[in-house]
Amino acid sequence: MLKIWRWYNNFLAVHPVKTQVISSGLIWGVGDLAAQAVTRATAAKKKRISSLPEDNKDSRINWRRVVTTCLFGMAFVGPIGHFWYEGLDRFLEYKLQYTPKSMQFVATKVALDGIIFGPVDLVMFLAYMGFASGKNLREVMEEVKRDFLPALIVEGGMWPIVQMVNFRFVPVRYQLLYVNLFCLLDSCFLSWLEQQQDAAWKQWFKRFSFERYRSRRRGG
Repeated sequence: MLKIWRWYNNFLAVHPVKTQVISSGLIWGVGDLAAQAVTRATAAKKKRISSLPEDNKDSRINWRRVVTTCLFGMAFVGPIGHFWYEGLDRFLEYKLQYTPKSMQFVATKVALDGIIFGPVDLVMFLAYMGFASGKNLREVMEEVKRDFLPALIVEGGMWPIVQMVNFRFVPVRYQLLYVNLFCLLDSCFLSWLEQQQDAAWKQWFKRFSFERYRSRRRGG
């Protein structure tokens, strides 16, 4: 394990972007394998409850989805995440003149990450996975509308804590790796979220957001 870590550090020093791209792709691929395990467990539980016969297809790994998720990690999370964390650090330190690792520095970085990068990353992931599975624009928009707000609110309770530790104690060159490791758990959550389809608690989020929008329109 120590040898792998040294190998990773050497490549990160020489080829930072390429290393982040490859490591992000691999971690997101592993995350999807874990997510599929959650999906299969959820499906098996539903079948036991409904007393339906077991379908062998449900027990197979969808390698196409693994590759698709891996490509998302490589094409979006790796390069965008690398420049986002590096650029955000430089912006706060040199433009805003914040002391690195100070409470002001960490709190501002957590806030900007949660307001900008988090929602963009979530929308991109939901839309990308929808199109990759063969859905059309209308179907993808419906899925994003259905899943975005519940995911953002539930994740909003976890990610600020994760990122506070990240930005306070983890060197910037390892911050994307740290985030990607937590994305293993996040992939399982998003897979479970998709399995919920139009569950009642999701409908509550949709009604809540719609009512707020309608009340704003009336107020305007």
